[in-house]
Amino acid sequence: MKMKKWLATLGTVSFLIGNVLAGCSNGDDSASGDATNSDQPVEITLAGWGSSPEESELLKQVLQDFETSHPNIKVKHEVIADQYMDVIKTRLIGGEGPDVFYLDAFEAPGLIETGVVEPLDSYVTEGFDIEDFEKPLIEAFQIDGKTYGFPKGYSTLALFYNKKMLADANVEVPKTWDELLDVSKKLTQGNQVFGFGQNPELARLQFIAESKGGDIVKDGNANFASEDVVAGLQPYVDQHLVDKTAAQPNEVGAGWTGEMFGQGKAAMVIEGNWAIPYLQSTFPDIEFGTAEVPTIDGKQGTMAFTVGYVMNSASEKKEAAWELISYLTGKEGMKTWTSKGFELPSRKSVAVELGYDKDELRASLVNGARYATVWSDGKNLPVIFTNFNNQFVSAYLGDRPLDEALKEAQDQANKEIEAQ
Repeated sequence: MKMKKWLATLGTVSFLIGNVLAGCSNGDDSASGDATNSDQPVEITLAGWGSSPEESELLKQVLQDFETSHPNIKVKHEVIADQYMDVIKTRLIGGEGPDVFYLDAFEAPGLIETGVVEPLDSYVTEGFDIEDFEKPLIEAFQIDGKTYGFPKGYSTLALFYNKKMLADANVEVPKTWDELLDVSKKLTQGNQVFGFGQNPELARLQFIAESKGGDIVKDGNANFASEDVVAGLQPYVDQHLVDKTAAQPNEVGAGWTGEMFGQGKAAMVIEGNWAIPYLQSTFPDIEFGTAEVPTIDGKQGTMAFTVGYVMNSASEKKEAAWELISYLTGKEGMKTWTSKGFELPSRKSVAVELGYDKDELRASLVNGARYATVWSDGKNLPVIFTNFNNQFVSAYLGDRPLDEALKEAQDQANKEIEAQ
């Protein structure tokens, strides 16, 4: 998805990071174990995907700070540039996996089920303060009462709006979805400017699909052809086909909704934190604001994309690996990692300390974390996601009814799930 492509160049997703120092420093860590008591430094490996030069420098700084405060642990940072999950799975199966590695919440349930990810509950001490994490984010790495990872950062989605376009049309920023539909009509200018730029894929639509009480996943199977899900999605499709006040990026020659918005071809889009530095650097003349995603039937909703640090269950250096995880996701390490705003801190206290909860552009994104639907919904979500997208586009383009397209997609997804 386009968001993922931007994160790959800017750094993350995801969608998709301490007061925790050495065991003798301030009491915020777990027991130090052999790693910090050894006379010889222990080397552990941290694997992740590539990021922008700016984020690479930030991570380098965090790792240097960690090694300074943990002189008996050295970190070897490995960047897996392509096919990250395939490479990680192959290495883990082959017994050559890193001690600590990135794990996207989207992939977490499936990988955790294989047993290659170490449960972290026994390593956690009271000073680590699990309650400080935004609840939906940490729950994405919890299965059957066990915690397998801690989120290093995240982004939710917020409504981005062009201040000049709204002012010229004499309309207010919409707070409800009905208002968004109405405002979009007043902002649309033929086929040149659309009131709303849409991103018709499940990773962006799950909270909308479930807004009427339905579930896209039920008992591990695809459930997006249910009446409630179809009812949730129909207004989104109708805005494109009936009202003609919304378009997707490729219909106006743009690569993603952030670019569509920056080019002035959409007055409003729903995008993530990564769009802020992109717009500021690529389209510096545009005046834009952000707001929380408009409510649907009085209920708040948005998506969240997050990545966690997890431990290889086969690691022979688990105490040192935990020291690294607890620092990267502790208050001090996370503060440094998120200090430039490329990712938002998954710890509430760090968001407050950095002022993101009151930031003119990022406060809406931070506020959404507490009620967000995290892009992670069981081990079969990758199959469900693919089949949904394959067929939803036909309804979005008007080739057939939405309920018919989703029924075909659901049946195919569940056949693939049954065959696994």
